[in-house]
Amino acid sequence: MMFSIITRVVGFLFRIYISRTIGSQSLGEYQVSFSIFMVLLTIISSGLPFIISRLTAKYEVGNNKQQEHKMVTAGLIIGVVLSLILCALVVIFIPAFKHIFADERCITILLILLPALVFSSVYSTLRGNIWGKRQYFALCITELFEQIARVIIFIILIQGAMATKDGAYVSAISLSVACSLSAIMVIIIYFALGGKLKRNKDKTFYRYLIKKSTPITGVRLAGSLVQPIIALVIPLRLVASGYSSAQALSLYGIAMGMTLPFLFIPSTIIGSLSTALVPDLSAAFSINDMEHIRSRVVSSIKFTVFISVIFIPIFLGAGTLIGNFFYNNSQSGIMLEQSAWVILPLGLTNISSSLLNSLGYEIKSMRNYILGAIIMLLSIWFLPLIIGINALVWGFGICFVITSILNLKMIGKIVGGKINILKTMFVQLLFVIPSASICAFVSGILANFLPLFFNLVISCGVCALFYFSLCIVFNQIEINSIVIKIKKKFYIKRKNKHKKLNI
Repeated sequence: MMFSIITRVVGFLFRIYISRTIGSQSLGEYQVSFSIFMVLLTIISSGLPFIISRLTAKYEVGNNKQQEHKMVTAGLIIGVVLSLILCALVVIFIPAFKHIFADERCITILLILLPALVFSSVYSTLRGNIWGKRQYFALCITELFEQIARVIIFIILIQGAMATKDGAYVSAISLSVACSLSAIMVIIIYFALGGKLKRNKDKTFYRYLIKKSTPITGVRLAGSLVQPIIALVIPLRLVASGYSSAQALSLYGIAMGMTLPFLFIPSTIIGSLSTALVPDLSAAFSINDMEHIRSRVVSSIKFTVFISVIFIPIFLGAGTLIGNFFYNNSQSGIMLEQSAWVILPLGLTNISSSLLNSLGYEIKSMRNYILGAIIMLLSIWFLPLIIGINALVWGFGICFVITSILNLKMIGKIVGGKINILKTMFVQLLFVIPSASICAFVSGILANFLPLFFNLVISCGVCALFYFSLCIVFNQIEINSIVIKIKKKFYIKRKNKHKKLNI
């Protein structure tokens, strides 16, 4: 979680630096090309690494190194071949891209990004194996290394020999070079951890990896493709409901660019939990340890509820402050207040999808997502005539509610019992009301004495502390058991240290 936060902060600051350095036009050209690249990257780096991590955890339990090495080798071949095919398709269809892109320089940027696709296929496959081995420190270091490497390379290029070149080209080059360096780093880590490449005459691994990774890749790819559909539909339907084209695009920009990113902040923490859960649950599932699985499932869902709900009163009570501070836009803050409730079903969808994928139910997880996505698209088509831009928020919210309910019901059947979290959710949602009121009250008083930044920090801090205190008082957080576990760990470490000194 700490590494994820650091990596995201570095990326956030880097985006600010790029936007100020290369200008809005070059940034726009790069973003258009990068959106196509991300669709291609989704095909390479979503389903396959996940399945490799799951199989690695299974082979680690049985200490079956031969099969593990053959599986990784098969995954590498599949990933590299697929990335080369995608690169070839882009080159072949360059004439078609000329009609899609408004500026032909976007094609050059996309071509510069293609080597990153090949390097990412190697990186993501070997990273999946490291993930399955539960080498979380190595896993996090590779992500942070890639981000830092890109920042350094971009600064060197933009300030050095390529200072006179188009900034969008420099940004694309820095990404490709950073991906090559991260691929080299993960190769070194893979072999350092005892990894090998084994010739694989049997085609079983190839068929199995493709079959199992396809549904997960399909879900991620559908998510990537839904974004451009939404970008077309929402402005169109807002214009149909009476807004001008400029107003429609402005509202869409506020919703997607300023509001929704804040709703995904808890996903950073929940995603870190998912990363740790995948190999753990896969290993337990391989030996049919259902008691361990049920314990992990229940605790992870309760943790997700806590992490998700704690942000709701903050956004309800200080949404306007957040919008004004980050974007100097009160409309984004108002929209954030109205959409804060989406955080809970979003978090439950993320964790439940990861749990189902870890347990080998990726196809059923995909079906649930598709059903939710269809209802979301219907919502954003019809609701703008009634509630305007809020249709986007309600579309996402309805999608996540449906998907999370279907996922949780399925998980309950798998682990042999219902996942009883309704009481936990109800109690913690009740805490939102006083917590949000405290936040709004404190921020209202401090507005007369302190600058916006300090007002925001103090009011949000008081809100989070008040909510956390309520959870402790009403036994929503087992603080005593956490303290006991921490003391036990320190005791074991101290005991082991004394043993070593005696030896």
